[in-house]
Order: sequence, then C-alpha cells, then structure tokens
Amino acid sequence: MINYFDPKKEPAAVLPTDLSKDLGTPLSKSSVQVSVQIDGVNIVVPEGTSVLRAAAIADINIPKLCASDNLEAFGSCRLCAVEIEGMRGMPASCTTPVKDGMKVQTQNTKIAKLRRDVMELYISDHPLDCLTCPANGDCELQDMAGAVGLREVRYGFEGKNHLDGATDSSNPYFSFDDSKCIACSRCVRACEEVQGTFALTVEGRGFDSRISTGQDQNFIESDCVSCGACVQACPTATLTEKSVIDNGQPDHSIITTCAYCGVGCSFRADMQGDKVLRMVPDKNGQANQGHSCVKGRFAFGYATHQDRITSPMIRDNIEQDWREVSWEEALAFAAKRLTDIQKEHGRNSIGAITSSRCTNEETYLVQKLVRAVFQNNNVDTCARVCHSPTGYGLKATLNESAGTQTFESVMATDVVLIIGANPTDAHPVFGSLLKRRLRQGAKLIVADPRSIDLIDSPHTKAQHHLKLRPGTNVALINALAHVIVDEGLEDTEFINHRCDDASFQQWFEHIQDQRHSPENTMAITGVDASELRAAARLYASAKNGAIYYGLGVTEHSQGSSSVMAIANLAMVTGNIGREGVGVNPLRGQNNVQGSCDMGSFPHELPGYRHVGDENTRNLFEQEWQVSLDSEPGLRIPNMFEAAIHGDFKGLYCQGEDIAQSDPNTQHVQKALSSMQCIIVQDIFLNETAKYAHIFLPGSSFMEKNGTFTNAERRISRVRKLMPALAGKEDWQVTIELAKVLGYNMNYQHPSEIMDEIARLTPTFNGVSYQKLDQLGSLQWPCNEEAPLGTPIMHTESFVGEKGKFAITEYVPTQEKANKRFPLLLTTGRILSQYNVGAQTRRTDNQIWHDQDVLEIHPNDAEDRGINNGDWIGIASRAGTTALLAHISERVQPGVVYTTFHHPLSGANVVTTENSDWATNCPEYKVTAVQATKVDEPSQWQADYEQFSQRQEQYLKNKNGRQVAET
Repeated sequence: MINYFDPKKEPAAVLPTDLSKDLGTPLSKSSVQVSVQIDGVNIVVPEGTSVLRAAAIADINIPKLCASDNLEAFGSCRLCAVEIEGMRGMPASCTTPVKDGMKVQTQNTKIAKLRRDVMELYISDHPLDCLTCPANGDCELQDMAGAVGLREVRYGFEGKNHLDGATDSSNPYFSFDDSKCIACSRCVRACEEVQGTFALTVEGRGFDSRISTGQDQNFIESDCVSCGACVQACPTATLTEKSVIDNGQPDHSIITTCAYCGVGCSFRADMQGDKVLRMVPDKNGQANQGHSCVKGRFAFGYATHQDRITSPMIRDNIEQDWREVSWEEALAFAAKRLTDIQKEHGRNSIGAITSSRCTNEETYLVQKLVRAVFQNNNVDTCARVCHSPTGYGLKATLNESAGTQTFESVMATDVVLIIGANPTDAHPVFGSLLKRRLRQGAKLIVADPRSIDLIDSPHTKAQHHLKLRPGTNVALINALAHVIVDEGLEDTEFINHRCDDASFQQWFEHIQDQRHSPENTMAITGVDASELRAAARLYASAKNGAIYYGLGVTEHSQGSSSVMAIANLAMVTGNIGREGVGVNPLRGQNNVQGSCDMGSFPHELPGYRHVGDENTRNLFEQEWQVSLDSEPGLRIPNMFEAAIHGDFKGLYCQGEDIAQSDPNTQHVQKALSSMQCIIVQDIFLNETAKYAHIFLPGSSFMEKNGTFTNAERRISRVRKLMPALAGKEDWQVTIELAKVLGYNMNYQHPSEIMDEIARLTPTFNGVSYQKLDQLGSLQWPCNEEAPLGTPIMHTESFVGEKGKFAITEYVPTQEKANKRFPLLLTTGRILSQYNVGAQTRRTDNQIWHDQDVLEIHPNDAEDRGINNGDWIGIASRAGTTALLAHISERVQPGVVYTTFHHPLSGANVVTTENSDWATNCPEYKVTAVQATKVDEPSQWQADYEQFSQRQEQYLKNKNGRQVAET
C-alpha cells in the first residue's frame, strides 16, 4: 500500500521520478487519511484528494486536457473519465474526490472508447499541422491523442469550425493562435486563480466558445500583465513563446533563480545548447510555487544584449576614449592606482560598494577584499539606500535583522496590513499570492499616500485605505498602537511571556499619551480618526494579522523608527512566531537580503556582528590570516562627502549604479568626478561607469554559479546556464584583483566560498551546496538547532532574549511643503521595469513603460494650467528636472509621484540628502517640490544628455587613443 502520510508534501518514495510531472489537481491539506484502490493498487491519501491525483501519485496516468495541479478541478474535457464501483456512469476523475474504500478502474474497453470519441471531437476542430507546429513534441493534445489511441477522425472539416481563427501577435513575448484553441479554459483559470488579473474570459457558448481578452482587444491593449501563466497553462500551441516559434523546442533544462526582485523565483531555463529559449517558473520553486511575472518570465534578453561589454577597458580620465586591454593589464592598472592612492592619502582613502544583484559568494568576497586587502572597513551596499532601516529596526526589537515568515504564510492570514509597499508592481508573484488569499476572504488594510492596485482590483477590495501624507508613517503607526492599548485589544499573554517587561512598560506609558490618538494625529497624517480606529480594531482582533512593508516605510528620515513601530504593533497584538502573522519586509532587489547577510555594511562582519567585537574579529582573522580594523568604515554618503573634501579617492563598485540610484544626483556626480580611481564591474556601461577609469566586465546571473537570498531569508541556487561572455565570473575577477594586490584567495568554485561562509557565520553553519541541491532551498538560520532551516522565525522565543518595545516618537521631516515648494514628491516602481532599468530597458518591456512620467492630481494640474502630456518642470532645493504630465486621481491633492527607471528622467536630481536618523537611508519618499508647465527638458537633462552621448562616443572609439603610463 502506498501511504501518503504528510498533508503538506508528497513522500519522496512515491514522488514521480520527474518532479515537474503534473498531478492533475491541487494538493489537499487535510490531515484525515482515506484509503482508495485504483487499478488494484491500494493508496492512502488525504481526504479531498481527487481520484486523478491519487492515481498520478501511484504513477497511474489517466489522460487529461483541462486539468492541471496548479488549478482547481474543472471537469470540462471528460478525457479523465473512470469507472467507480457503485457509481453510475463514468465520472471525471479530476472532480471526483476519493472516499474511504473506493475502488476505481481507469482502463477498460468502454472507457477507452469514450476517450477516443472525446479526442476525435477535439481533433475535428484542430489544424492537423503537427509537423510544422511550434508545439510539436511539446503538445499535450498531441500526447493525449496518442495516449487514447486515436487513429482516425470521422467528421472531416466541412462543417462549422474554428480553423480560420486569427493569430494575435501583439504581445512582444508570445502569440495567441485562435485556430489552435480547444477552449479548455486553462488559460482563463490560470489568469484568475494563479495571477488574479481576470484579463481572459470565455466568450460564447457551446461550439461557439472562444477565449477573449476583453471587448475586441488584442493582448497588448488588454488588462493582461504578461505574467505567462496562460502560456504555461496552454496544452496546445495556442499560446506559445515567440522564442520557441522562432527557434524550435529546447533540448535540456537547468533550474536557476531569478535575478530581479526580492521574491527569488525559481525558474526552469529551457535551453538549446548554451542558448536560453525560455524561462518557465519551476513548479517546485518554494518561493514562487510555479508562478512568475513579466520580468522573470520573459525579460531575460538583456543578458545577451548587444550593449554587453565583454572586454576590460581602462583610461586615465573620463574625457578620454576607452582602451580595450587584457584582463592582466586591466587588473594591474587597477591595483597600481589603488596602491598609489593609499600610499599618498592613507589606507582609508579607498573602499568598495557590493552588489545586491550579485551572488552571496561574490558579495562576500568584495567585503573580504576591503577588510583583508584594503585593510579598512569602507564597504557598503545598496541596502544603505533601501532597507538599512529594516536591519536596524528589527535588530533593535526582534533581535534579528530580517523578516519573520515565508511568503506562503500569507495563505493563513486573516488580516493583511500593507504599509508603503505596492506588491502587484514591485513584488508581483507575492502580489498574486496575496490576492488569492484576499479572494478567499482575508481582509486588507493599506496605508499609502497613493491608490495602489490592491485597493480596488478584480475580486479584491481593501477594507481600509489609510491615505496618509508622505512622511507621517510613525504618527500613523503610533496611532494604530494607541487605539489597541486604549481599547484593551493587546495580547497580554504574549507580552507577558515573550517580551521584555521594562521596555514594554515604558512603551505602554508612552503610547497611551493622548497625543498619539487618531483624533490628535489626524492633523498630521490626514487620515480620518474613525477610519484609523476601525483599521486598528480589525488588525488587533484578527486571529492572524500580518504586516508587509516596503520602501515607503524605510526610505524616510524616520525609516528606522517606522520599522521599530511596526515591530511594536506586531508584538503588542501577539502576531509573531506562527503561520499567517509576522513582520515582513518586501526586499527590492534579488539579493539585497544576502548582501546584508554577507557583511556589506561598514560596521558589521558577515552575520550582523560588529567589527568592534574582538571574539568575532579573531574568528575572521584566523581564517583570513590578517589583522582586521576594529573601527567601522565609511557609509556611502560618507564616501561621497569625503571624496568632495579630497579624502576619499578610490572606489571599487561591483554591480551598482549609484550615479542613477542614489539621491541628489548632482552631489553624487560631483563626488564621482572628485575621485582618482573608479573601478566599475558591470555588464553595461551604466551611468556610474561613465565616471569610471577602469571597467571590468561582469557576468549576468545566467553565466555563474552561486546563491541568492530572498526576502524570506531563503537561500537558493543560481546555476550557470552558459559560459561567461567576458571569460570570467564576477567572483573570479575579485579573486584575481586581490591576488594582484598581494593577497591570495584560494577558491576553485563558489561552493568553497559558501563553505567558508558557513564556517564563520552561525546562521549559515548548516548551509552547503549539497544540501541546497537536495532540498531546493534553505531559510536561515540553518545550523545544528535548525538543520533544515527556519521558515518561521521566533516561534518559541526571540533570538537569545525577549522582544523589546522601542519608543518611537514622531519627528516631522525637514522636507515640508511651503510656498516655494508646495507639493510633496514621492517615488516608486512600475511592473514592467526594474530599479534603474539597466536590464529591463534592454528588453521588450520598454513597450509598456518607455519613459518616466509625473503623476499629478487633476486639481493641482488645473491650478497650474497643466494638461495630460505636457512637460512639467519639477524643482526642489536639490535641483530641477522635467517630466511629462500624467493627470491621475491615484495621487491625492498636494502629492506628485514618479518612477526612476530611466536615467535622463533625473528623478534623483530633485531628491535631497535628507536621510534616516539611524542608517542614512535617503528620504526618497518625501521631497518638497514645485511643478510648473515648461516647454522642454531641464538644463540638467540637456547637459547630462550631452555628457552621456560623449561617454557613449568614447566607448565607440575604444582603442582609438592610448592611455598614458601612470
């Protein structure tokens, strides 16, 4: 008897050999077991399991077309009909749940005839062009015709049929061939159940049924978000990737991890030789569970784009042509420059910035280079400008610098509180999972100055939208907490057993003060007191309440205070330490969590241990065989200031584009122009590289082995799909630079780097490539206490001690609207583009967002005589830029909004150097500005376009001018 004993996971002994095998219907999570006999085989499965799935577990393959194990059973194709003892007719096995003692027969003459007749009807309305069809060899309809033994079609094609259906090729990534559609509805159900967009529907009835994207729209004009769920679900060539149409079927596949946002989706890269044909979301991916977004699914072409730089380049100054050189010459040139700078200006005159897009192993080596070779702690990472307040705030309260849950945990949540995050645009795969839970009945509270899609989208509505003014997060969260303690809604048992009493009493006295009441904070936040009280009651009364937050919380002058206030809110309600609750930061880039874990901050060694701790420092000194500096180094803003003052002269920048991503662009440009040696390691000549003296070509995620760590603390393998175009992977480049500087790093493979990380970092002690390959992924802490990782943090206790409540006093930002700058600018992301756009701008995602625009409320536009599409000059105390106007009620009066995906938009020309009091995270989300109608781009944009064109010409002229000896 096959015993299915674990309601969450198929036992390894009965898993199909092919882990990608479709079991037909979703997993039942019932803990009640029932026994069923199928074709004489006794099987024990959870109650609620379909007959189709139970048979598939036992490797009894019942034909199917409309069924898939990521979709609810539908029962339309009738191919999966079976006979069940005591039951009339031949029911569909996909919609029939097993019962204890049930006896099922899946094969006999009567069943076989029914299946052939069904298939004959399908084929009678389907083009018989299998030999030239792009799905030939990968077509479920073709496979099922063979499986049921169909040999003839009696009906011909003379009658009414769909063979003249049109092909819609409007989407840049896939086509829709209506003539090949069998109306199984799998694409419609995938769009509804998996993605949650509801962009597709079945139009007509019976034989006239056809799939439609809306009212006579094509795909590109419809609500489709190009996630690819419909393409993945399609059993025929109706929905097919254009890459497959152009190149044919793949010959092998490799599992890897997406290099876009912090969700960390697992993908099956379908290959022809070393060419990637398509990225298909891995159904066994523990972060994405077989789903994807437009970026990870389709926008991977940047990795082989013609703009890729694949040879090292050097020059004496930034007004010279680049000169291509060998790796040896480039590294020698870089080493001499860095050495000379330190000799003249001291060892603290150089530093490095690690990348949140590179692997853990590569990031670890860069911070090791700084500490062991540069002999200082001048290393920082892009988390400085996004989630550094998360590390500070969660460490101060929950004693660990990371989120508490798995993404899947949201499926056990009753009330979701989203603060300063836009999951459907910035973390779309998690956004789809969240929408699924909301459709099941969970309640939603959104705190955001802007109306995000989740507030009102198909089949999901927020119960409360707390439309606060930018910069007032702390006042709002304190008001929520005040209502909870004022109305006696706190979880006293959790507080008494899990939290530090002294800090709670101090906080309790602080938060009870009437100045924190919704009535008294309403003038600050702009949120109606009764609305806020209702939201507080909803969250506090939930059986499971979860908080998800993003850069709209951290990128403020009170970012760290906001994170601590969120942690206070979770602790006071007992929403920590189990499924469906927690404090969940939505990390922006694919490895921003990992770059922090690896010791990329100037005050911390890997594992968030202070450089001043002697025991920790001794551990690394013994491993690295060097003495380490005990004083924290420079943060990124400090590096800029020191460069302008003449004290910081050399920067090794791996995979970050600080010239575009950091605030007050003109200040950053001045700092970069002040340095004597800038080394950029990247795949394109990005905006920072235009100020560089040495360019070391990087490798994309397709060209390397390593690991990424996502927002769940999930460590996943990145696997090499093709040779590094520049001949070296990023980790190898760092090793060779260290060697030229006189320090040997002896690694032959990234797995050896991870072994060193595991030896030195307590939360990674149990991590190895072997274990990752065996289990798919691991969530740290992973050590002797948790050998299989830690999906949910703080289940029994907080790390080492009790949770600490923090006093979070609201302090108004210096960025206040006034007569000169009456509007508040806030920034964010859009679905089709990613961060500074260096990757997505080099793909067909440009079709959806080819420039940044300024969203402005109709009232503010009317006051200024601005019409949709007008140029708007945006001025702040930092600078001026210009964007096209997009008049929208998504923003409230007095607030304007833009994205920052295009360098010439100059969004960060106007953002200021205001920053978080604890971490220097810039206050991107609050900039006082004026908006006026103008006729053309700003002077900065004109000047920078000229500079950029000049730098592009220097690249084209490479090898044209010799670099002087230095």
